[in-house]
Amino acid sequence: MLKTPICSWNNYLRKVSVHGGKSISTKIVLGIETSCDDTGAAVVDETGSILGEALHSQADVHLKTGGIIPPVAQQLHQENIARVVQHAVSSSGISMEDISAVATTVMPGLALSLGIGLKYSLELVKKHQKPFIPIHHMEAHALTVRLTDLVPFPFLVLLLSGGHCILAVAQGVSDFLLLGQTKDIAPGDMLDKVARSLSLHNHPECSGKSGGRAIEILAQQGNILRYKFTVPMQRYRDCTFSFAGLQSEITRKISKEEKAEGLQEGQHLSCLPDLAAAALYTMTVHIAERTHRAILFCKEKGIIPPGKETLVVSGGVASNQYVRRSLQLLADATNFTLVCPPPRLCTDNGVMIAWNGIEKLSAGLDIFYNVEHFRYEPKAPLGTNISEQVKEAFIKVPALNLAV
Repeated sequence: MLKTPICSWNNYLRKVSVHGGKSISTKIVLGIETSCDDTGAAVVDETGSILGEALHSQADVHLKTGGIIPPVAQQLHQENIARVVQHAVSSSGISMEDISAVATTVMPGLALSLGIGLKYSLELVKKHQKPFIPIHHMEAHALTVRLTDLVPFPFLVLLLSGGHCILAVAQGVSDFLLLGQTKDIAPGDMLDKVARSLSLHNHPECSGKSGGRAIEILAQQGNILRYKFTVPMQRYRDCTFSFAGLQSEITRKISKEEKAEGLQEGQHLSCLPDLAAAALYTMTVHIAERTHRAILFCKEKGIIPPGKETLVVSGGVASNQYVRRSLQLLADATNFTLVCPPPRLCTDNGVMIAWNGIEKLSAGLDIFYNVEHFRYEPKAPLGTNISEQVKEAFIKVPALNLAV
């Protein structure tokens, strides 16, 4: 389903000026996103106004198959990208001639999905003779907050999604210090797998919901203290994440409880809310502990100066309200300000890509006019990796009660 926002009054005035034949001096970027399973496009100007936007979600298709199948995602991108981009541009009231540049996700992501977005974008920039700005997907998530809030550099950023879990310091546009990342699966992936183990796709309260959202809904009714799962990597004083072991432990407990209750196929455990609550709680404690260490490391090393202590949390899992409340407790305890983009901008979308393009255009970074040999990169690190320095600092994290 194609989604588009209602135009604001400012956007209407911009349309009037464009249609009236006046020249446009502000920077305007068309952003295109196809890194995974959402086809997104948006037109954004340098003031942060979203002039036009469209998104085609594949969620319903992949929900039925129990996960993203790359060739299916590729085909759906191929079928929808032209329509999505055309809708975003036409709803903006801006012609391609008035676009300053085209920004597109080229890393990281699913190779087959990235390829569709890049091919379409390169054809577009050649046709209209526009500069091309390649975008790192995770950098775009990290900088989206600067579209909605006046967050100055540097700031600590935590990126939580179905494919990534990253702690980094954003020192500037395309200037990041990587403190830690997941060594296996991401938190969103873990929640999806737990949801499948619990057969939540056919649960009456969770029908049509993503795995992570289904877990969040049921956890609200559960007792986090009934089951105790092992918080990952507590012996390691670094900012590395790991969720695969926790997911396996939860899956084993689910199997044990199903045998104890003698369930038939399609039936749900009576203790389902408690399992969901314990899984979400343990995952969140792990995330909070690593983030706490990152905060203490930044303070100890003077990476973030006094008065600018900001923690930005973005990505799809950042929309989970339990995770947000817990990170708010952490921020309050460490005198950091927690800032999160609006939930609709936390998931993959064209707006964040267009805004990252604006940031790069304003800074004069990564602007290309010759695009003959551009390639996408399914795997790409974010910034300069200083995770070993975090490990060497050997910072002990004090206990924090997250049973909220």
